Amino acid sequence: MERKLRLARLATFAYFGLNGFLMGIWVVHIPVVEDRAGIGHAVLGWLLLLLGGGAFAGMRLTGPLADRFGARAVVPLSAVLCSVSLVLPGLAEGAWSLGAALLVFGFGNGCLDVAMNTHAVQVERGYRRPVMSAFHAVFSVGGVLAALVGARTLSWGWSAAVTLAGMGAVGLLAAVLAAPALLRPESTVSTGSAGPAEEGPKSSTGTGTGAGTGRGTPARIWALAALALMLMLAEGVANDWSVLALEDVLGAPAATAALAYGAFATAMTVGRLLTDRVAARFGPVAIVRYGALLAAVGLSAVVVSSWIPLALAGWTVFGMGLSGCVPQLFSAAGHADPEAAGANVSRVAGLGYLGMLAGPAVIGPLTHLVPLNVAFLLPVALCAVAAGAAGILRAEPGAAAGGAEPARERAEIPEAAGASGASG
Repeated sequence: MERKLRLARLATFAYFGLNGFLMGIWVVHIPVVEDRAGIGHAVLGWLLLLLGGGAFAGMRLTGPLADRFGARAVVPLSAVLCSVSLVLPGLAEGAWSLGAALLVFGFGNGCLDVAMNTHAVQVERGYRRPVMSAFHAVFSVGGVLAALVGARTLSWGWSAAVTLAGMGAVGLLAAVLAAPALLRPESTVSTGSAGPAEEGPKSSTGTGTGAGTGRGTPARIWALAALALMLMLAEGVANDWSVLALEDVLGAPAATAALAYGAFATAMTVGRLLTDRVAARFGPVAIVRYGALLAAVGLSAVVVSSWIPLALAGWTVFGMGLSGCVPQLFSAAGHADPEAAGANVSRVAGLGYLGMLAGPAVIGPLTHLVPLNVAFLLPVALCAVAAGAAGILRAEPGAAAGGAEPARERAEIPEAAGASGASG
């Protein structure tokens, strides 16, 4: 069982890396695709909403399917769909065809996003300790690899269609090769029967949400989804506005301004690689509470800074603070009720994704009223609210006095259960 669990974890890493790679390859080729389609920035902005809408639809559909048929069946199919549909934007020759291509590609991305996170919850239940953040870190690594590969193929003069088709074929191969290592639903429950799989229903009963008994969505799941919306909106602000803020507000050269997003993305990746160990020691409540506070402090430094190095440091601290928050929300949603893990993850991921899309729509209009850096006070406030509401992640409300204590107990479970091989 230990070997099966390790292989399942490696396979989950593969799918997270694949998803980050496929999305990264698309992002690198956006300017080329825009030129081929003969559209301007404004039209592209509207068409990108179709990519987001397709992703949201895929998330909402895939969660219940993963609960019914198992993530083992849904993850590879979602990865195949995402890989095959990658070539479509490269073939588009007009606004209508590009819109349709982005809708399909976004749908595949949304399906893979929820499916792989649902399986990550199953792996985490088997390990009986936090492992979710490392998966999200590998997603970021996949994006970095895509940027390097895309830069090279563009320098060679490859067309978008050829590159996207080739990388889609690589993704298709990876999706098929990693599939046999995924966990079956029954084996996952058996390996984690004394760990988070039991914590979820116990916690929902204790909070009165009825995650395992009611037919409606528990209030706790919607609370987690609201936190995801706030934190992912803040993350989207860094993705969309960090470079522009350094360039327009502080007058930084374009090359220097690009370092703002680089600092944020690097801090996010490093933070996610470290978060699992910290979560095992102090628990998810502490990760979200102090991480969101740290993010608020970092972005506040960006707001008040008139010095470029301080602003870069602020974006770094902002990324480090946010890095571990969202994976904890996905994990808590998946463990709340093992029989509805996919549906619950899809709700949290879907609302969080809407927050990511809402970032440009919210900050943009605010810049007509206040300077761009002052508009960042909105995500600062959202991070502060998320920090105050982090207690919703607490698995057992009766253990409020020792948020770190339940985490220590969970971290010790694998050692006490070495015979099952769950300690990895």
